[in-house]
Amino acid sequence: MRQNNDTEQIASQPAQKATSKLPRPKTGLSAIIGKESKTIIKQFGNPVRKDLSLYGYEWWIYNQDPQNYFQIGVKDNKAVTVYGIGSNVNIAPFKVGQPINDLFSRVNISTSIDFKNKGTTYRFELSEEDLNTRPLIKLDNIYAQLYLDKFTGSVSSVRFLDAETLVQLRPYELIYRGGLAQPATPDELHWKRIEEGNANQIYDITNIVRTRFELQELNLLDDVSEVAYLHSKDMHTDEYFSHTSPTKGELSDRLEESNISYTLAGENIAANYVDGIAAVAGWLNSKGHRDAMLNEEFTGIGVGVYRKYYTQNFVQ
Repeated sequence: MRQNNDTEQIASQPAQKATSKLPRPKTGLSAIIGKESKTIIKQFGNPVRKDLSLYGYEWWIYNQDPQNYFQIGVKDNKAVTVYGIGSNVNIAPFKVGQPINDLFSRVNISTSIDFKNKGTTYRFELSEEDLNTRPLIKLDNIYAQLYLDKFTGSVSSVRFLDAETLVQLRPYELIYRGGLAQPATPDELHWKRIEEGNANQIYDITNIVRTRFELQELNLLDDVSEVAYLHSKDMHTDEYFSHTSPTKGELSDRLEESNISYTLAGENIAANYVDGIAAVAGWLNSKGHRDAMLNEEFTGIGVGVYRKYYTQNFVQ
């Protein structure tokens, strides 16, 4: 059977070679996959917070130092995924800031990844856009999804996953033979926690990206976040994708309706990304959205997530 991933929305192809399988390093973030909770706490201490995900695991957030930012997905007391974006984080065999040309000269990237898990055969097929912005590489028995910054031509961040978690996320077009497990449908309380977690991660990661480009961190503003949340919810409820709400108008109308004073404002929206991490990576590779994220004049931000709709509102 063939299953397309949800169409992600935001308002030089390398030469392809055979599938490559790299050895999994014994140290660094990739080595965390499979470790038990007590081992993680012993090594890194307790996380700053825990965010619920849509995929059955809980994100343990380690954001004390932007240069060493990472988060660990824990399910059934075991690490199943890890994400790293801090410039000093060990994401071996890769490196934050690594030139894309160097990456493609060292690693054979394929348009498809095949594997079998729990009796089902899977094939993920990567589009040209996937290959250029988020290739998937096998490291022994786990996988690395690299987020590439096409404007700087370098590795921006990486997500390591075990096979089961990769299938849960389904970030690429999927062909499979056998059964396909579906993520549990969250109730309203769990959806709220998932949305809040994604919003918090978008805020954290946005500031890490800004710091990378020597820009001022943005202050998180609760009233602006409420405006962003209501726009995400409005897009989901009324089934549209636009900066212009059929009932609430433009961003300026929405900010003024909430009595928010500002001299400059901007907005990024995204839909159907697997989570906030992926949404920020998408914005970073789209010039207009990137310009908003990296605008040195903005001083504050509001982030609002509803289901798989994501909104950033920037203000000065």
